[in-house]
Amino acid sequence: MTSTIAHDAPILVAGARGMVGSALVRRLQVAGYSRVLAPARKELDLMDQTAVHAYLQAHQPAYIFIAAAKVGGIQANNTYRAEFLYQNLQIQNNLIHGAHLAGVQRLMFLGSSCIYPKLAPQPIKEEHLLTGLLEPTNEPYAIAKIAGIKMCEAYNAQYGRQYTSAMPTNLYGPNDNYDLANSHVLPALIRKAHEARLRGDTEYPVWGSGTPRREFLYVDDLADACVFLMERGYDGPLINIGTGTDVTIRELAETVMQVVGFPGRIVYDTTKPDGTPRKLMDSSRLYGLGWRPTVGLEEGVRRAYADFLGR
Repeated sequence: MTSTIAHDAPILVAGARGMVGSALVRRLQVAGYSRVLAPARKELDLMDQTAVHAYLQAHQPAYIFIAAAKVGGIQANNTYRAEFLYQNLQIQNNLIHGAHLAGVQRLMFLGSSCIYPKLAPQPIKEEHLLTGLLEPTNEPYAIAKIAGIKMCEAYNAQYGRQYTSAMPTNLYGPNDNYDLANSHVLPALIRKAHEARLRGDTEYPVWGSGTPRREFLYVDDLADACVFLMERGYDGPLINIGTGTDVTIRELAETVMQVVGFPGRIVYDTTKPDGTPRKLMDSSRLYGLGWRPTVGLEEGVRRAYADFLGR
């Protein structure tokens, strides 16, 4: 695997204003890439097929990172099932097919660990894809992401493209979404703990039983892994990106409470769903190439809390 991406070549980050996209832009700029294309939604509506295809034809990126997606936690996924399926399919279809029409040879599609079966063996290997039923609460989102993976594989097989797919574990960090109705578990816990401390509460509400186990990756580590793969010319099969360790939701909540400085006790709302019992990914395929994460969970939560306070 050798990289053919010059530092003055145009690189498109689709979804550059989001948590993942903005981390990718930061990492590319630090690495010295001088032509990072990072259009805002008002410049390029990724739901508009005509606009996306015209943009790709006009700018001819040497590499595309697809970090754009409609994302959210359990409540959002389970409530807006139609939007999560339709919007994610539309965005990735426009970009992947548009890249092919524009002659873009290399692309990375970023998915989510929720593509894997709810009861997949742990840790989850890439080959466990499509070996069992999905977690029902986020099935529409997972199906959209699986379609993106298979679309990349199909364009590689039929047209000789080098479109690869990377599956990050649960992400957090700067530019995260802290909206309690639509956010993922870690940013929601940060906001809940912060507001509980400000109110002087004695209790800290946490969804579910606290027993599910989750793996968390700081978003700048993800961006570093993606650029690592791009620079090494990785064009192999689906690849997991994770830390290799997981914690219970209870342990996560306790870490957040310690960082935020909330002294109360956790109260579990068992009327709310737990989701998948455990989700730890096997990232040995990536580690075998020489990459490892650098930001531990407590340090990452401290950085994320600082970002939240800065907002």
